[in-house]
Amino acid sequence: MTISPLRSEEVIRSSWTRKLDFPLVSIFCTSYNHGHYIASAIESFLNQITDFPIEILIHDDASTDLTPEIIRDYERRYPTIINPIYQKINQHSRGIKINAEINYSRSKGKYVAICEGDDYWTDPYKLQLQVEHMESNPETSLCVHASKVVKSSTGKVVKTIRPSDFSRYFDTDEIIEGGGGLFATNSMLFKRSS
Repeated sequence: MTISPLRSEEVIRSSWTRKLDFPLVSIFCTSYNHGHYIASAIESFLNQITDFPIEILIHDDASTDLTPEIIRDYERRYPTIINPIYQKINQHSRGIKINAEINYSRSKGKYVAICEGDDYWTDPYKLQLQVEHMESNPETSLCVHASKVVKSSTGKVVKTIRPSDFSRYFDTDEIIEGGGGLFATNSMLFKRSS
């Protein structure tokens, strides 16, 4: 299937809904009181241009702001793509690892992409490019890209997270030595079986 940038979002989104029993990518989105940001996150998922189906697994961790209402609105509009959980008791405060213990077990995709509810993606081909790389390089278990940290009130870039100035492979030791700040979480796509 060839991707045309001229395809309307309705055509793209309807192609996802027809194949949702077998999404290739599961998007994990955790949210807590992200009412000011969650719509941007969800729109960035829905704006992905892919030739494969996706599923969006949102976990709202008992938000006390408008986050659940915003998610419910998207769930009503895209019920076959968006699959949320609305907690009544905050699970993170109970020591539960949301993605590892909740989202992982309900995901169907071969690959997982992570984007928290106060983050968003800017490139509509992000998932397509990462999946193409992973499919062409089956020995790769994780694919990442550069990211920018933006101040929400001004839109000003605060810093860029770029582990390398060029495309390259990282070995396990480099990743361990780099710690949690080497890659932005919302840049990651990895094999679900990893």
